[in-house]
Amino acid sequence: MILREWRGRASASKAEAYPVHFRTKVLPELARVPGYLGAELGKRPSGDTIEFLVLTRWRDFGAIEGFAGREIDKAVVEPGAIAALIDFDARVQHYEVIEEA
Repeated sequence: MILREWRGRASASKAEAYPVHFRTKVLPELARVPGYLGAELGKRPSGDTIEFLVLTRWRDFGAIEGFAGREIDKAVVEPGAIAALIDFDARVQHYEVIEEA
């Protein structure tokens, strides 16, 4: 299994816009991608912003390529997410799961 990590930041005054986008747009689209296994959305205050952490789980790198295209380290950020955030990572990190409890 592969974990895909991405972060975005929102102003505190618009902190709920990204979670709404994630629930209503991102999750339904991910559910249709073969090899997608699940996701978590976390948040934390960071100064005067809210930082969101998105972790998605994938069967393998081929499944990620089916979602992200050939350049799998490039973030996939939809217009709705761009509108909800003030800043976001342009690149993602991947981690091979070596143990799961």
